[in-house]
Amino acid sequence: MTDYTTIDFSDLEVLSADEVVTHAYVRDVRLRSGRVLALITLDNGRDHTRPNTLGPATLLELSRVFDELTVRASAGEIAAVGLTGKPFILAAGADLSKVSEIPSKDVARKLAQLGHHVLGKQAQLGVPSFVFINGLALGGGVEIGLNADYRTIDAATAAFALPEVFLGLIPGWGGAYLLPNLIGIENALKVVIENPLKQNRMLTAPQAFEMGIADAILPSATFLEESLRWADGVLSGAIRVRRPHQPGKLERLATWDVAIGIARKSLESRIGTVPKSPYAALDLLKAAKNTTKEQGFAAEDEALAELIAGDQFQASIYAFNLVQKRAKRPAGAPEKSLARPVTRVGVLGAGLMASQFALLFLRRLQVPVVITDLDQARVDKGLAYIRAEITKLADKGRIDGDEANRLSALLTGTTDRTDFAGCDWVIEAVYEELGVKQEVFADIEQYVSPEAILATNTSSLSVERIGEKLQHPERVVGFHFFNPVAVMPLVEVVRSPATDEAALATAMATAAKLKKNAVITRDTPGFVVNRILAKVLGEAMHAVDTGTPFETVDEAVRPFGLPMTPFVLLELVGLKVGAHVLDTHAAAFPDRFFRSESLHRLADLGHIYEKDGKGNAKGVDKRAQRIVAQQHSGKGTPMAAAELQRRIEDGLADEVHRMLEDQVVAAAEDIDLCLILGAGYPFQMGGLTPYLDRCGASERVFGGTFHTPVLRGVE
Repeated sequence: MTDYTTIDFSDLEVLSADEVVTHAYVRDVRLRSGRVLALITLDNGRDHTRPNTLGPATLLELSRVFDELTVRASAGEIAAVGLTGKPFILAAGADLSKVSEIPSKDVARKLAQLGHHVLGKQAQLGVPSFVFINGLALGGGVEIGLNADYRTIDAATAAFALPEVFLGLIPGWGGAYLLPNLIGIENALKVVIENPLKQNRMLTAPQAFEMGIADAILPSATFLEESLRWADGVLSGAIRVRRPHQPGKLERLATWDVAIGIARKSLESRIGTVPKSPYAALDLLKAAKNTTKEQGFAAEDEALAELIAGDQFQASIYAFNLVQKRAKRPAGAPEKSLARPVTRVGVLGAGLMASQFALLFLRRLQVPVVITDLDQARVDKGLAYIRAEITKLADKGRIDGDEANRLSALLTGTTDRTDFAGCDWVIEAVYEELGVKQEVFADIEQYVSPEAILATNTSSLSVERIGEKLQHPERVVGFHFFNPVAVMPLVEVVRSPATDEAALATAMATAAKLKKNAVITRDTPGFVVNRILAKVLGEAMHAVDTGTPFETVDEAVRPFGLPMTPFVLLELVGLKVGAHVLDTHAAAFPDRFFRSESLHRLADLGHIYEKDGKGNAKGVDKRAQRIVAQQHSGKGTPMAAAELQRRIEDGLADEVHRMLEDQVVAAAEDIDLCLILGAGYPFQMGGLTPYLDRCGASERVFGGTFHTPVLRGVE
């Protein structure tokens, strides 16, 4: 058992030099019963843009306050201790900028131990402890409450979560042990692992209360007053706290390990086994079934120290900063004042992708949207799809009936191009063929004003060539979405040599209104995401075309931590689309990219994998095996997994280096941002370039690194 009182925490002073300290202010509150509750208010003195955080200096101050209140409790001066935060914010957990500066694993362990030492004092005050969750509570902010005896929550709280796994960590100040023993293993798995891996999903106050994390949910307008009254009722015995989700003997014996096993299999199928934090959290949750609190806290100390000191946490912080900061200030963006207003949108096409565009523009811009296609039947089909999606949103409570009616009224469809005359923004979603895109833009240019922006959703064709036959090519801009359109947060905004500042500014402003993150790229084959994917997919197909088994290719790419194998990805995007992307890159860069004849034949077959009754892949189809066998018969030499892994690493390092040399984007950070937001590259890997530095590919290929210093862990 760890005796936290004997630990010297002075090593942590290096992290608190410029810490924004969250002070612990204490005042006595006399309750209606006459009892005195010592109320601690956490407040860093900043506005809502700087939430309370828990750095070493903050924790040590809070520790001294708890010690003083313990003395007062033993003297009979107070009957309880309560803790709350500044308006609308309890605490956002540890200051991640400080955690990422930890110089060693030993210091990382001490930070974990300090959190346990301080927050755990709430169970040793000698009087009941309460936490009044008055707003945002993340990570350590949630764990403040878990370490207390009782918790209330403001009904308006919308951000309540343990997001550590999302950031390559685990809840390390009691969360991994206390939460499952409070709300049961299945609820804890949802909060600790499932929600963080679903784009860091938060709980609302009603959800936290329903799960049993909070003992009472109280109205926002009178939250503190009601919380104090509720605490008085608990102290007097008038209120008895019931915790129906607290696990009993049956759950511990019958369902705990089963739930852990199911969660492990789900993780392996969804994210593979490269990310460390989800599995570390899973092991801690499993152990919480039958260990003591002291043992649970000690296990958290070691797990958190290991993760903080590791490569994946540093990569996660890098990725987090990209998404939170760089994505909001896109490199190369023109002055916002140059953007033109978009008051009417035209969509060229009425197929699935075009219909998704139309729905997104309707919802986010709230302006009239008109769609068109080759004939009325296709237009009607598109309109029906969009209106059905609007109805689904209303049925799910995502929008109300009035908004559903308004959106439907803003939508029209036509085969008459004159109906596009008032459009400020026209986006095409037609077949990925240069001549087709040139033709539809040349046609629509006759009807729209010279200032109207023409946006192409091309995934790999030249934006310059798409606009080369127009009278006003300067208004053409690439606006490349990723599928599914409503979910994927990235738009690649492509600037051709002809694109003017107004068109680019309008595209950036429009992306922001659509709630998408935009990265500006130069007009080059594949832009960023598809060029990287084409490299990986091309190497994968080249490998099987030269006799390397499909399974060996999967093994070779596993260390990259990608969300799926190359062949699963090919089936997801469509084999015909994949073949087209590879063809485009092979034509543009024949010395570095491969055209795969067997991929065209697999596209004719329609799949690579055999599927079970639920649509899950259960092995490579024998017909697919025969197709690639015919292709590599007598050609090339099969590769071992390690050889192929190194080949892909070096090929990617070379391609990224070339992209930066050619100024496809402003910096390596933009490539990683695109891959994280557009291709699902994991946070724990930091996208791509930190991995290429760590594995040595950067040094091998161009004698340098993408990042100085290299983003890696500490000893």
